[in-house]
Amino acid sequence: MIDGETVVDAHVHAPRLSTLKPAWFEWADTFSGDHPWRDAYDERGDPVPERLDALLESEGVDRALLFCEYSPRATGIQPIEDLLPIVAYNPVRFRLVANVNPHLHHPLVAEAERQLDLGAVALKLHPVHGGFDPADKEFYSLYALCAERGVPVVVHSGTSSFPGARARYGDPQLLLDAVEDFPDVQFVFAHGGRGWWYDTAAFLALARPNVWLDLAGLPPRKLPEYYARFGLARLATRCIFGTDWPGVPGASRNIAALRALDLPGDTVRAVLSGNAAKVFPGLGV
Repeated sequence: MIDGETVVDAHVHAPRLSTLKPAWFEWADTFSGDHPWRDAYDERGDPVPERLDALLESEGVDRALLFCEYSPRATGIQPIEDLLPIVAYNPVRFRLVANVNPHLHHPLVAEAERQLDLGAVALKLHPVHGGFDPADKEFYSLYALCAERGVPVVVHSGTSSFPGARARYGDPQLLLDAVEDFPDVQFVFAHGGRGWWYDTAAFLALARPNVWLDLAGLPPRKLPEYYARFGLARLATRCIFGTDWPGVPGASRNIAALRALDLPGDTVRAVLSGNAAKVFPGLGV
Protein backbone atom coordinates (compact mmCIF):
# COMPACT_ATOMS: atom_id res chain seq x y z
CA MET A 1 0.00 0.00 0.00
CA ILE A 2 0.94 3.63 -0.45
CA ASP A 3 -0.72 6.12 1.87
CA GLY A 4 -3.47 3.63 2.57
CA GLU A 5 -4.15 2.91 -1.11
CA THR A 6 -4.03 -0.65 -2.40
CA VAL A 7 -1.80 -1.04 -5.47
CA VAL A 8 -2.07 -3.68 -8.19
CA ASP A 9 0.80 -3.81 -10.67
CA ALA A 10 -0.84 -5.62 -13.57
CA HIS A 11 2.29 -5.93 -15.74
CA VAL A 12 5.46 -7.43 -14.25
CA HIS A 13 8.29 -9.41 -15.86
CA ALA A 14 10.48 -11.49 -13.53
CA PRO A 15 12.13 -14.09 -15.79
CA ARG A 16 15.30 -16.07 -15.32
CA LEU A 17 17.93 -13.87 -16.93
CA SER A 18 19.53 -16.80 -18.76
CA THR A 19 16.40 -17.12 -20.90
CA LEU A 20 16.68 -13.60 -22.33
CA LYS A 21 18.25 -11.97 -25.37
CA PRO A 22 20.72 -9.06 -24.97
CA ALA A 23 18.18 -6.41 -26.02
CA TRP A 24 16.10 -7.21 -22.94
CA PHE A 25 18.92 -6.18 -20.62
CA GLU A 26 19.47 -2.95 -22.53
CA TRP A 27 15.75 -2.19 -22.21
CA ALA A 28 15.62 -2.98 -18.50
CA ASP A 29 18.77 -1.03 -17.59
CA THR A 30 17.79 1.97 -19.73
CA PHE A 31 14.29 2.43 -18.33
CA SER A 32 14.88 1.36 -14.73
CA GLY A 33 17.31 4.19 -14.05
CA ASP A 34 18.59 3.79 -10.50
CA HIS A 35 15.83 1.38 -9.47
CA PRO A 36 17.67 -1.66 -7.97
CA TRP A 37 15.77 -4.35 -9.86
CA ARG A 38 18.77 -6.68 -9.91
CA ASP A 39 18.57 -6.93 -6.13
CA ALA A 40 15.73 -9.38 -6.72
CA TYR A 41 18.12 -11.82 -8.45
CA ASP A 42 20.86 -14.16 -7.33
CA GLU A 43 24.34 -14.49 -8.81
CA ARG A 44 23.07 -16.99 -11.41
CA GLY A 45 20.49 -14.52 -12.66
CA ASP A 46 17.50 -16.34 -11.19
CA PRO A 47 14.78 -14.41 -9.37
CA VAL A 48 14.82 -15.02 -5.63
CA PRO A 49 11.19 -15.10 -4.48
CA GLU A 50 11.79 -13.55 -1.07
CA ARG A 51 13.91 -10.76 -2.57
CA LEU A 52 11.35 -9.92 -5.25
CA ASP A 53 8.58 -10.04 -2.68
CA ALA A 54 10.45 -7.66 -0.39
CA LEU A 55 11.35 -5.29 -3.22
CA LEU A 56 7.77 -4.98 -4.44
CA GLU A 57 6.52 -4.58 -0.90
CA SER A 58 8.95 -1.71 -0.43
CA GLU A 59 7.52 -0.13 -3.57
CA GLY A 60 3.97 -0.38 -2.20
CA VAL A 61 2.77 -3.12 -4.56
CA ASP A 62 0.10 -5.35 -2.96
CA ARG A 63 -0.61 -7.53 -6.01
CA ALA A 64 1.63 -8.23 -9.00
CA LEU A 65 0.69 -10.07 -12.20
CA LEU A 66 3.70 -12.02 -13.45
CA PHE A 67 4.11 -12.43 -17.21
CA CYS A 68 5.77 -15.37 -18.91
CA GLU A 69 6.56 -15.03 -22.62
CA TYR A 70 7.13 -17.38 -25.53
CA SER A 71 8.69 -15.05 -28.10
CA PRO A 72 11.91 -16.61 -29.44
CA ARG A 73 12.27 -14.06 -32.24
CA ALA A 74 12.29 -11.07 -29.85
CA THR A 75 13.04 -11.71 -26.17
CA GLY A 76 13.42 -15.48 -25.95
CA ILE A 77 11.33 -18.08 -24.15
CA GLN A 78 10.49 -17.40 -20.50
CA PRO A 79 8.34 -20.36 -19.47
CA ILE A 80 5.56 -20.08 -16.98
CA GLU A 81 7.14 -22.80 -14.86
CA ASP A 82 9.98 -20.43 -13.93
CA LEU A 83 7.46 -18.23 -12.12
CA LEU A 84 5.87 -20.94 -10.00
CA PRO A 85 8.35 -20.61 -7.10
CA ILE A 86 7.56 -16.90 -6.82
CA VAL A 87 3.83 -17.51 -6.61
CA ALA A 88 4.37 -20.37 -4.17
CA TYR A 89 6.40 -18.07 -1.89
CA ASN A 90 3.64 -15.46 -1.70
CA PRO A 91 0.39 -16.50 -3.38
CA VAL A 92 -1.32 -13.41 -2.00
CA ARG A 93 0.95 -10.87 -3.69
CA PHE A 94 1.68 -12.76 -6.91
CA ARG A 95 -0.52 -14.11 -9.72
CA LEU A 96 0.41 -15.78 -13.01
CA VAL A 97 -0.50 -14.63 -16.51
CA ALA A 98 -0.48 -17.28 -19.24
CA ASN A 99 1.04 -16.73 -22.69
CA VAL A 100 0.75 -18.62 -25.97
CA ASN A 101 2.34 -18.27 -29.41
CA PRO A 102 0.79 -20.02 -32.44
CA HIS A 103 4.24 -20.61 -33.91
CA LEU A 104 5.15 -22.74 -30.87
CA HIS A 105 1.91 -24.06 -29.42
CA HIS A 106 -0.57 -26.32 -31.15
CA PRO A 107 -3.33 -26.71 -30.40
CA LEU A 108 -3.46 -23.31 -28.76
CA VAL A 109 -6.35 -24.16 -26.47
CA ALA A 110 -4.56 -27.15 -24.96
CA GLU A 111 -1.53 -25.05 -24.00
CA ALA A 112 -3.70 -22.22 -22.70
CA GLU A 113 -5.66 -24.68 -20.57
CA ARG A 114 -2.43 -26.14 -19.21
CA GLN A 115 -1.18 -22.73 -18.12
CA LEU A 116 -4.53 -21.64 -16.73
CA ASP A 117 -4.65 -24.85 -14.72
CA LEU A 118 -1.35 -23.78 -13.14
CA GLY A 119 -3.25 -20.85 -11.68
CA ALA A 120 -3.00 -18.10 -14.31
CA VAL A 121 -5.66 -15.40 -13.91
CA ALA A 122 -5.32 -14.00 -17.45
CA LEU A 123 -4.08 -14.91 -20.91
CA LYS A 124 -1.49 -12.70 -22.62
CA LEU A 125 -0.95 -12.53 -26.37
CA HIS A 126 2.14 -10.78 -27.71
CA PRO A 127 1.56 -10.53 -31.44
CA VAL A 128 4.32 -7.92 -31.87
CA HIS A 129 7.04 -10.10 -30.37
CA GLY A 130 5.55 -13.35 -31.59
CA GLY A 131 5.00 -12.15 -35.16
CA PHE A 132 1.34 -13.11 -35.60
CA ASP A 133 -2.04 -11.53 -36.26
CA PRO A 134 -4.33 -11.73 -33.20
CA ALA A 135 -7.33 -11.33 -35.52
CA ASP A 136 -6.71 -14.72 -37.09
CA LYS A 137 -9.72 -16.96 -36.53
CA GLU A 138 -7.33 -19.53 -35.02
CA PHE A 139 -7.54 -17.44 -31.85
CA TYR A 140 -11.31 -17.61 -31.60
CA SER A 141 -11.10 -20.91 -29.76
CA LEU A 142 -8.86 -19.16 -27.21
CA TYR A 143 -11.27 -16.29 -26.78
CA ALA A 144 -14.09 -18.79 -26.33
CA LEU A 145 -12.05 -20.56 -23.64
CA CYS A 146 -11.47 -17.27 -21.84
CA ALA A 147 -15.19 -16.47 -22.03
CA GLU A 148 -15.99 -19.88 -20.55
CA ARG A 149 -13.50 -19.49 -17.71
CA GLY A 150 -14.11 -15.80 -17.04
CA VAL A 151 -10.48 -14.98 -17.84
CA PRO A 152 -9.39 -11.67 -19.43
CA VAL A 153 -7.18 -11.43 -22.51
CA VAL A 154 -4.21 -9.06 -22.34
CA VAL A 155 -2.88 -8.05 -25.76
CA HIS A 156 0.28 -6.05 -26.46
CA SER A 157 -0.90 -2.94 -28.28
CA GLY A 158 1.57 -0.53 -29.82
CA THR A 159 5.16 -0.61 -30.86
CA SER A 160 8.20 -2.39 -29.42
CA SER A 161 11.89 -1.58 -29.62
CA PHE A 162 13.07 -5.20 -29.56
CA PRO A 163 14.82 -6.60 -32.65
CA GLY A 164 12.55 -9.09 -34.34
CA ALA A 165 9.35 -7.29 -33.31
CA ARG A 166 6.64 -6.70 -35.92
CA ALA A 167 4.94 -3.42 -35.07
CA ARG A 168 2.06 -3.82 -37.49
CA TYR A 169 0.57 -6.49 -35.26
CA GLY A 170 0.30 -3.96 -32.43
CA ASP A 171 -2.64 -2.14 -34.01
CA PRO A 172 -5.63 -2.31 -31.62
CA GLN A 173 -7.99 -2.32 -34.61
CA LEU A 174 -6.97 -5.90 -35.28
CA LEU A 175 -9.05 -6.90 -32.25
CA LEU A 176 -12.25 -5.16 -33.36
CA ASP A 177 -14.05 -8.33 -34.42
CA ALA A 178 -12.95 -10.28 -31.36
CA VAL A 179 -14.04 -7.48 -29.01
CA GLU A 180 -17.46 -7.45 -30.65
CA ASP A 181 -17.82 -11.22 -31.03
CA PHE A 182 -16.80 -11.96 -27.42
CA PRO A 183 -18.56 -9.33 -25.31
CA ASP A 184 -18.10 -11.45 -22.17
CA VAL A 185 -14.32 -11.38 -22.49
CA GLN A 186 -12.48 -8.43 -20.98
CA PHE A 187 -9.73 -7.29 -23.36
CA VAL A 188 -6.83 -5.32 -21.87
CA PHE A 189 -4.69 -3.39 -24.35
CA ALA A 190 -1.26 -3.44 -22.74
CA HIS A 191 0.72 -0.21 -23.17
CA GLY A 192 -2.45 1.61 -24.24
CA GLY A 193 -1.70 1.65 -27.98
CA ARG A 194 1.80 3.02 -27.44
CA GLY A 195 3.25 4.89 -30.39
CA TRP A 196 0.89 5.36 -33.32
CA TRP A 197 -2.33 4.01 -31.82
CA TYR A 198 -3.07 5.94 -28.64
CA ASP A 199 -6.23 7.39 -30.15
CA THR A 200 -7.46 4.02 -31.41
CA ALA A 201 -6.93 2.30 -28.07
CA ALA A 202 -8.53 5.16 -26.14
CA PHE A 203 -11.56 5.29 -28.41
CA LEU A 204 -12.14 1.55 -28.03
CA ALA A 205 -11.75 1.69 -24.25
CA LEU A 206 -14.39 4.41 -24.02
CA ALA A 207 -16.70 2.88 -26.61
CA ARG A 208 -16.65 -0.78 -25.53
CA PRO A 209 -17.42 -1.95 -21.99
CA ASN A 210 -15.10 -4.95 -22.38
CA VAL A 211 -11.98 -2.95 -23.36
CA TRP A 212 -9.43 -1.58 -20.90
CA LEU A 213 -5.98 -0.02 -21.15
CA ASP A 214 -2.99 -0.93 -19.03
CA LEU A 215 -0.46 1.85 -18.52
CA ALA A 216 2.67 -0.29 -18.50
CA GLY A 217 5.66 1.42 -20.05
CA LEU A 218 3.94 4.82 -20.23
CA PRO A 219 5.39 7.64 -18.09
CA PRO A 220 2.35 8.93 -16.14
CA ARG A 221 3.33 12.58 -16.59
CA LYS A 222 2.97 12.13 -20.35
CA LEU A 223 -0.52 10.60 -20.26
CA PRO A 224 -2.29 13.97 -20.76
CA GLU A 225 -0.19 14.45 -23.90
CA TYR A 226 -0.70 10.94 -25.23
CA TYR A 227 -4.47 11.05 -24.76
CA ALA A 228 -5.05 14.76 -25.28
CA ARG A 229 -8.11 14.23 -27.48
CA PHE A 230 -10.04 12.26 -24.89
CA GLY A 231 -9.72 13.94 -21.51
CA LEU A 232 -7.60 11.96 -19.10
CA ALA A 233 -10.04 12.14 -16.19
CA ARG A 234 -12.62 10.34 -18.31
CA LEU A 235 -10.24 7.87 -19.91
CA ALA A 236 -8.58 6.97 -16.61
CA THR A 237 -11.80 5.29 -15.50
CA ARG A 238 -10.89 2.61 -18.09
CA CYS A 239 -7.20 2.33 -17.15
CA ILE A 240 -5.29 -0.24 -15.10
CA PHE A 241 -1.99 0.51 -13.41
CA GLY A 242 1.00 -1.47 -14.61
CA THR A 243 4.71 -0.73 -14.71
CA ASP A 244 6.37 -3.17 -17.14
CA TRP A 245 8.80 -3.93 -14.30
CA PRO A 246 11.79 -3.99 -14.37
CA GLY A 247 11.76 -1.44 -17.21
CA VAL A 248 10.55 1.30 -14.88
CA PRO A 249 12.18 3.58 -12.28
CA GLY A 250 10.08 1.93 -9.55
CA ALA A 251 6.36 1.52 -9.01
CA SER A 252 6.32 4.11 -6.24
CA ARG A 253 7.70 6.79 -8.57
CA ASN A 254 5.07 6.03 -11.19
CA ILE A 255 2.35 6.13 -8.55
CA ALA A 256 3.58 9.52 -7.35
CA ALA A 257 3.61 10.80 -10.93
CA LEU A 258 0.09 9.48 -11.47
CA ARG A 259 -1.16 11.23 -8.36
CA ALA A 260 0.45 14.47 -9.50
CA LEU A 261 -1.94 14.57 -12.46
CA ASP A 262 -4.70 15.91 -10.16
CA LEU A 263 -7.21 13.25 -11.11
CA PRO A 264 -10.19 12.73 -8.79
CA GLY A 265 -9.34 10.55 -5.81
CA ASP A 266 -11.84 7.84 -6.72
CA THR A 267 -10.40 7.71 -10.24
CA VAL A 268 -6.85 7.27 -8.94
CA ARG A 269 -8.10 4.50 -6.66
CA ALA A 270 -9.77 2.81 -9.64
CA VAL A 271 -6.55 2.99 -11.68
CA LEU A 272 -4.39 1.64 -8.86
CA SER A 273 -6.60 -1.28 -7.89
CA GLY A 274 -10.33 -0.95 -8.50
CA ASN A 275 -10.32 -1.55 -12.24
CA ALA A 276 -7.93 -4.48 -11.93
CA ALA A 277 -10.25 -6.01 -9.33
CA LYS A 278 -13.08 -5.83 -11.87
CA VAL A 279 -11.07 -7.39 -14.68
CA PHE A 280 -8.78 -10.00 -13.11
CA PRO A 281 -10.43 -12.77 -11.08
CA GLY A 282 -9.47 -13.58 -7.54
CA LEU A 283 -7.15 -10.71 -6.67
CA GLY A 284 -8.80 -10.26 -3.31
CA VAL A 285 -8.65 -6.46 -3.31
